[in-house]
Amino acid sequence: MAIVLGPHQYGKAEVRVVAVDRSSARHTLVDLNVSSSLRGDFTAAHTVGDNSHVLTTDSQKNTVFAFARDGVGTPEEFGLRLARHFAGSYAWITGARVAVESYGWERIPVGGRPHDHAFRQHGGEVRTAVVTVDGNDAYVLAGLTDLVVLKTTGSEFWGFPRDRYTTLAETHDRILATAVTARWRYDTGAEPDWDATFAGVRAALLETFATTHSRALQQSLYAMGEAVLERFPDIAEIRMSMPNRHHFLQDLSAFGLDNPDVVYHADDRPYGLIEGTVMRDDVASAELAWQGTPGFC
Repeated sequence: MAIVLGPHQYGKAEVRVVAVDRSSARHTLVDLNVSSSLRGDFTAAHTVGDNSHVLTTDSQKNTVFAFARDGVGTPEEFGLRLARHFAGSYAWITGARVAVESYGWERIPVGGRPHDHAFRQHGGEVRTAVVTVDGNDAYVLAGLTDLVVLKTTGSEFWGFPRDRYTTLAETHDRILATAVTARWRYDTGAEPDWDATFAGVRAALLETFATTHSRALQQSLYAMGEAVLERFPDIAEIRMSMPNRHHFLQDLSAFGLDNPDVVYHADDRPYGLIEGTVMRDDVASAELAWQGTPGFC
């Protein structure tokens, strides 16, 4: 029996970079968190401490800042530029993975008009991109996290099996709330309009959540994914993770009050966690695109 080195990668995690475009009086701002990972022949570094094939993580960090100097563009574009650069740096680097989180800022209104150089940060929602370059192949996962949504009716949950441990009551009308994490994989070599597609996918997710009469959060997840694939033929699959943010009717009887579906308490844990993939059946899988991206089934 021999002991050998298994799959491995290394890189620089969470490089925080803010870039300001001052080319006009109306400034624009991008705020990113960038993580890079390299794959290739790094065996000697692990087994004998030979660093001759190690592109330092400090160099990877500096590359992020240097590339931002020339403009960032969309998270997908920036991730592709970095991943292709790292993968082509040295013969022993066979692939690179770059994950980008983009934090949204909006202009502060002053006198009813958006200010040219003053901003406020959005809520918890974050735009994401994960780019993997392996040889001549490039994979792009776009996505978002913490898209918090809630509907006050149009949701049911009943018909489930009951055993000795089941206490949950069936309901034909409830509050349904979740925080959507979604990533979708593009299937075409041609690069789409990243911003327009992101906005369209986000709109499809929101509209479908709002209009689907849901008998389970699983049904909402599938409907939302189906809507995305129907509207965007260059997307091969979408994976979603959706925790159920429970809202329970509060008992007000101790105060001599009824509660006609008005007052609820929100429980943040424990929670049901619904995860799934909606995909086209005629598109080849690309598990390499998802390698190193946890949180999905």
